[in-house]
Amino acid sequence: MNPLDFSVEELDRLFTLANDIEKNPAAYAHACDGKILATCFYEPSTRTRLSFESAMTRLGGRVIGFADANSSSAAKGESVSDTIRVISCYADICAMRHPKEGAPMVASEKSRIPVINAGDGGHYHPTQTLTDLLTIRTMKGHLDGFTIGLCGDLKFGRTVHSLINALVRYPNTRFIFISPEELRVPDYIIEMLKEKNIPFEEVIRLEDVMPRLDLLYMTRVQKERFFNEEDYVRLKDFYVLDVAKMTLAKEDMLVLHPLPRVNEISVEVDEDPRAAYFRQAQYGVYVRMALILTLLGLA
Repeated sequence: MNPLDFSVEELDRLFTLANDIEKNPAAYAHACDGKILATCFYEPSTRTRLSFESAMTRLGGRVIGFADANSSSAAKGESVSDTIRVISCYADICAMRHPKEGAPMVASEKSRIPVINAGDGGHYHPTQTLTDLLTIRTMKGHLDGFTIGLCGDLKFGRTVHSLINALVRYPNTRFIFISPEELRVPDYIIEMLKEKNIPFEEVIRLEDVMPRLDLLYMTRVQKERFFNEEDYVRLKDFYVLDVAKMTLAKEDMLVLHPLPRVNEISVEVDEDPRAAYFRQAQYGVYVRMALILTLLGLA
């Protein structure tokens, strides 16, 4: 499952369902009675895993699974293909996170049940993108016509890559990429934007572009994606969003962050009504509930 597997119209239906779940949770409390979600997490992810577990539990279903590769048969050398064939015997739907790009896609081809990509390496993080889109749509009322700044680790940040690929389908979207030279957005994304004639800029200083942004998507510099400690230490504090920088922004600009944050957003910004990242985490539960219902044919 990738956001691009859905048409814009299908995404709209998914988000409308998520908004209805938010307003009427009791109506969905038994929608997945008797259904089982398997969470197959080959790399640690407290937030995404718990969000999926919360979603299935709120729908009345149950959850089985593992939280890292060492507690699964992968530690014995079992392939992803074999694992998913076995999981298909036990569960009705699976959420998989894997450090290797494309692993959830391989699993989906061998599986008898729907497989949701919960993140694969530095590649994509589709359900985070659905969360991001739902947050923007709910808080702004639409998904088109925005100038969005993406700031931080744009090279390894799979949430960034997924969001760009999703937002290009909405008209009049403009991107401003804010990163140090070493963490620039990958060339394949730049080429895609040029092919589609979508306007973008690459800058280094966040302050220079703050007044123009409708949305600011902050990301952490991910220690686990770096090959050496020196580069990480040099770049980890390159950007810190604080109250002073927020004074430069529009009154209705939203600040998004896939979380966890380290220190790239000062805690004093949390009190600003434009800080949307904790609400974003809540929307993540609603959109995963809507996705589970849709893939199981229950919506």
